[in-house]
Amino acid sequence: MGNRGMEELIPLVNKLQDAFSSIGQSCHLDLPQIAVVGGQSAGKSSVLENFVGRDFLPRGSGIVTRRPLILQLIFSKTEYAEFLHCKSKKFTDFDEVRQEIEAETDRVTGTNKGISPVPINLRVYSPHVLNLTLIDLPGITKVPVGDQPPDIEYQIKDMILQFISRESSLILAVTPANMDLANSDALKMAKEVDPQGLRTIGVITKLDLMDEGTDARDILENKLLPLRRGYIGVVNRSQKDIEGKKDIRAALAAERKFFLSHPAYRHMADRMGTPHLQKTLNQQLTNHIRESLPTLRSKLQSQLLSLEKEVEEYKNFRPDDPTRKTKALLQMVQQFGVDFEKRIEGSGDQVDTLELSGGARINRIFHERFPFELVKMEFDEKDLRREISYAIKNIHGVRTGLFTPDLAFEAIVKKQVVKLKEPCLKCVDLVIQELINTVRQCTSKLSSYPRLREETERIVTTYIREREGRTKDQILLLIDIEQSYINTNHEDFIGFANAQQRSTQLNKKRAIPNQVIRRGWLTINNISLMKGGSKEYWFVLTAESLSWYKNEEEKEKKYMLPLDNLKIRDVEKGFMSNKHVFAIFNTEQRNVYKDLRQIELACDSQEDVDSWKASFLRAGVYPEKDQAENEEGAQENTFSMDPQLERQVETIRNLVDSYVAIINKSIRDLMPKTIMHLMINNTKAFIHHELLAYLYSSADQSSLMEESADQAQRRDDMLRMYHALKEALNIIGDISTSTVSTPVPPPVDDTWLQNTSSHSPTLQRRPMSSVHPPGRPPAVRGPTPGPPMMPVPVGVAASLSAPPIPSRPGPQSVFANNDPFLAPPQIPSRPVRIPPGIPPGVPRRPPAAPSRPTIIRPTEPSLLD
Repeated sequence: MGNRGMEELIPLVNKLQDAFSSIGQSCHLDLPQIAVVGGQSAGKSSVLENFVGRDFLPRGSGIVTRRPLILQLIFSKTEYAEFLHCKSKKFTDFDEVRQEIEAETDRVTGTNKGISPVPINLRVYSPHVLNLTLIDLPGITKVPVGDQPPDIEYQIKDMILQFISRESSLILAVTPANMDLANSDALKMAKEVDPQGLRTIGVITKLDLMDEGTDARDILENKLLPLRRGYIGVVNRSQKDIEGKKDIRAALAAERKFFLSHPAYRHMADRMGTPHLQKTLNQQLTNHIRESLPTLRSKLQSQLLSLEKEVEEYKNFRPDDPTRKTKALLQMVQQFGVDFEKRIEGSGDQVDTLELSGGARINRIFHERFPFELVKMEFDEKDLRREISYAIKNIHGVRTGLFTPDLAFEAIVKKQVVKLKEPCLKCVDLVIQELINTVRQCTSKLSSYPRLREETERIVTTYIREREGRTKDQILLLIDIEQSYINTNHEDFIGFANAQQRSTQLNKKRAIPNQVIRRGWLTINNISLMKGGSKEYWFVLTAESLSWYKNEEEKEKKYMLPLDNLKIRDVEKGFMSNKHVFAIFNTEQRNVYKDLRQIELACDSQEDVDSWKASFLRAGVYPEKDQAENEEGAQENTFSMDPQLERQVETIRNLVDSYVAIINKSIRDLMPKTIMHLMINNTKAFIHHELLAYLYSSADQSSLMEESADQAQRRDDMLRMYHALKEALNIIGDISTSTVSTPVPPPVDDTWLQNTSSHSPTLQRRPMSSVHPPGRPPAVRGPTPGPPMMPVPVGVAASLSAPPIPSRPGPQSVFANNDPFLAPPQIPSRPVRIPPGIPPGVPRRPPAAPSRPTIIRPTEPSLLD
């Protein structure tokens, strides 16, 4: 391969790749792509070929590259090429690659010089390349030929701009030496997309084809039309060399000989030629790699820190040590008990911010779900009145009663108390399910030891099921106790006298007026698409109304709905919806909102629906009775009541309502206490005091503490990852110290790219007494007028003993060392003249005659050191 610089970079990049591969990750260096831009037959393809070191691109006169060629170089142990349009075929002969490029070009563009912006994608796998992207673009042309369209110039320019506009592109602006540089379209286009000149390198080709007696010295010294990164001259193979199969290595040797032997270029031969271009581009790649290192290092360091705590536990880990197993078992059981208690009682550390869990869910069951289940029994007004009337009539028998029988009251109350069993037992089941879920969440920390986790879950769950029976028995006992004696002397009971005076209206126990019961986001689900579709609002529920606003600031109110005559009904979830829905409607068949008889309110989960229903119950909005039951009750309610019976029913109805409210209040208070005492607190005590003994009795310690294969693998992977991360950080440190970044050259006056005028740009380093046209060297060879000359140390003067190459003193470029890729020189750019015989440090006077100065060229290496 011809690219030595690339071969030096390959081990460096491979080290990084290997370091990241060892930790199962990829190293995203994202190396820049290199695009060659220039006029037709400027030598762009030859420059690319020299960079790759292979002869594989089509050559000839006129427009040869008629489609963009995106060449991806991929590091591989074997060398071959493949095209995107024929992936199944691997090319090992690069002559075949050239033929395929020509055939694919003709397939799309035809054989008569047509062009196309559709790129050809070629991948070259080789052990001698970096993972780079090179782009060979069609040459800029002015006049259409063959099948080319009339706007060929603009099409090609648009095509080129698409590729070189990317910030990750290095632009090689190729211009032949036998063309006026001020007319270079390549440099002009590069300036458009890279105004700072950070990505543009000028490449001068065909130096060997210049007219005899002319040279491109001033251009290559960056004096004539300066670029920030300067120019590099190259000598490519001629068409005759290509047809004669001249090797690229021989071509590079011939190029080197040309620069060393040419009188105008030999003093800068080390900064000319394809090897120097390769070196410059590879230095840019090195700079890019070094810029990527801080990000890679911080990424690795953060991973290393996250692993250090766990690795510390495993450093001296011995899986079969019985002492370790005993200690681990005690610690894990103790930690399980602490975690269980924290989840039930609540804790400030390790708070779950995504969903309710443990004690918070049990609290919701106690104070939202259970009261909701109780209230569902209170609203069945028609059935209750019918049962009271039947009870009164059955107690009187064949006689007509004159007084309200208290036995009817007791019969109805006992029947209502029995109905409490179902919601109470349901409450216990819900709490048990939450306890079992909490146990499973807490045992997730025991996953390293699957047998221990399985036994712990089994023992604790079995104990909870045992406590379930005792808790349910106790709750049924509480209900039986309430049934056994009807205490009509209770202080909250209204009594017969007050019951007869009470209003016959349904007594809805409302909260304090204007008290806010709940706030939150809900979606009104049944607004038609024509009117905006479903939309989320901020709802505020008070004791008297339901209002919704645009947002939680509660400034822009959308609507306020009074709660009178409102009820709740369930709505089935839509087929395509993941929302849970309930509806609010008016019992008097009035519109609730605009033209809607009901509004469907959607929540994200069923828990939110239950919580909102419980809040509506507190505000006096009750669930709707099932339609089937309504119809059945209407059919049975065919009898008529006389006024006396109606008064008796109303009296007992008020008495039952008062007494059932007392019982409900008592049950709502006793249920959480009973469940907490008999189930939750007992389970916590069992875990703390008896779980360890049950574990020891269920299995031997070694089987309980047998590590899972997954855990052993995880530990080994973690230790391997830890050491690999440290190794990767060491490699990055080595790369950081073994590579050197090249500083960005200082800006130059490149205004000539905008106006492309024929005069030389204004020099910025120092004022000059005269400025010469770019094409004519100064005629005067004597000293230039200016300030007194500076003294030079003896050591420097001694190093300047080599005979100077004749030069033209005069306006110097902004780069005193003529090498734009090195740091700016720290010495004056003005030539230093050393009159002989005067010791250093003694002030000098200007020489008497302009014909005998000793001129030290600014390009001498000793002045740059």
